Amino acid sequence: MIGRRLLLAGAAVLAAPRILRAQAPLRVGDQRGNARAVMEVSGQLAGFGNRIAWSEFPAAAPLVEALNADAIDTGLVGDAPFTFGAAAGVPIKAIAATRENRGGLAIIVPKDSPVQSFAELKGKRIATGRGSIGHQVVLAALEAAKLPLDAVQFVFLLPADAKAAYASGAVDAWATWEPYVSQEEVLSGARRVVSGEGITPGLGFQAARTDAIAARRDDLAEFVRRLAAARSWANANVAGYAKTWSELMNVPAPVAQHWFERAGTRVVQIDDAVAVDEQKNIDLYTRARLVRRRIEARDLLDSSFNEAIQAGNRGA
Repeated sequence: MIGRRLLLAGAAVLAAPRILRAQAPLRVGDQRGNARAVMEVSGQLAGFGNRIAWSEFPAAAPLVEALNADAIDTGLVGDAPFTFGAAAGVPIKAIAATRENRGGLAIIVPKDSPVQSFAELKGKRIATGRGSIGHQVVLAALEAAKLPLDAVQFVFLLPADAKAAYASGAVDAWATWEPYVSQEEVLSGARRVVSGEGITPGLGFQAARTDAIAARRDDLAEFVRRLAAARSWANANVAGYAKTWSELMNVPAPVAQHWFERAGTRVVQIDDAVAVDEQKNIDLYTRARLVRRRIEARDLLDSSFNEAIQAGNRGA
């Protein structure tokens, strides 16, 4: 009898680390109140929020670094930083995708700038984040205009520093994304000299560590289901969401409404169209010599969460 009790006690001790890991919150990275805000306002965190540990990041690059360092399990990033991270060996896959209209990804100039077109930025300084979707739109614009990679001068900065450089005139333009584009347009009269419409795919990815996909599948599936449902709700309630989001993030409501009406962000399944568009991204960076090894988009994508995404978009 004593031997049996000792055996059971030993088994419990051995199982304890697995139980503790299973009870640990899902570690989710977020940018500028993105996923957290829409899930909170839409009610999708009810009964689930206490199972999430949120971390806020100023941009996608440090979020990808956190994924690499095993500081978070998952986070939403643009296709550019996702691709660069995967190419650098970060152990991640995309378990869901987002699509949005690309008008809010743009190269902007101050309202009184003499620059009226992208061609007039030749030889000038453009602030953006290295490996960001802002970087991507400049590369795509250079290709579309048949200009060489050195036709403009990149100044790589995180958003807060890029905004300061742009506002002070230290750079001639800023290649950035939302909500920064809408903020500058609505509050300062900035002009877009080129946007991502027609030259970039408009993809984002819910990236997850491969070990988290194996160990936290149910939590990740629940997360993407609720995120899809939250985005569907937000697109059907733009004015109300913009008002609440602006209060949460201390951003003027007209900025939020301008962004949300233009973007129409929705969560989509990992399908053939996503794979084709992601391959276009990879090939763009390969031609720009920023990705130096052959990468197949399908190797970076995980479609096993599609059913959860579909359920979320149905409101299930």
